[in-house]
Amino acid sequence: MVEKCHNIVYNISIKVFGGDIKMKLLEDRILKDGIVADGDVLKVSSFVNHQIDVELMCELGKEFHRLFKDSGINKILTIEASGIGIACITAQYFSVPVVFAKKSKTSNISDSLYTAKVHSFTHGNVSDIVVDKQFLNSDDKILLIDDFLANGCALLGLKALCDAAGAQVMGAGIVIEKQYQGGGDKLREMGIRVESLAKIKSMENGKIVFCK
Repeated sequence: MVEKCHNIVYNISIKVFGGDIKMKLLEDRILKDGIVADGDVLKVSSFVNHQIDVELMCELGKEFHRLFKDSGINKILTIEASGIGIACITAQYFSVPVVFAKKSKTSNISDSLYTAKVHSFTHGNVSDIVVDKQFLNSDDKILLIDDFLANGCALLGLKALCDAAGAQVMGAGIVIEKQYQGGGDKLREMGIRVESLAKIKSMENGKIVFCK
């Protein structure tokens, strides 16, 4: 019995340590290649959302799986366009499909849609997002995935789509959270489990400071 208990403690410590390594890997990459631009914008286009470092994203996908593997996830939901890459890489570890909300209705989408409005911090506009009703239903247990979390509007829009479908949001996996903008706190206060792999405390004078 003593030996068994020791094994349990050992396994837990390894998992937590593994998660810390993934977060440090991401933080180091942000400091190396991230660019703080005017308007409080962090550009990670060289490795996350324009050019994608697939090896790094695979490690982050594994971490999302470690965090949510016991949540019964059967579908991943994201929003076009920059969330699609990390969502697809994450989905392979869950062996589930990815659904992405489109920001405009195209001719090849049916008229049977769930819709929500989303304000974009980066682009400074409001857009409608849509998902065909055949891809979300009341049996779904959804993991929301996105590259950034700032004011939380994108995730709230995705949650609204799930609510309309009767789907259950089991949590949200975020690559980078700008903690000081409050979106993550808002979502957590609503009872949504939010797991962010890098949490930024501040970006002042071009210097990125991470939450401890």
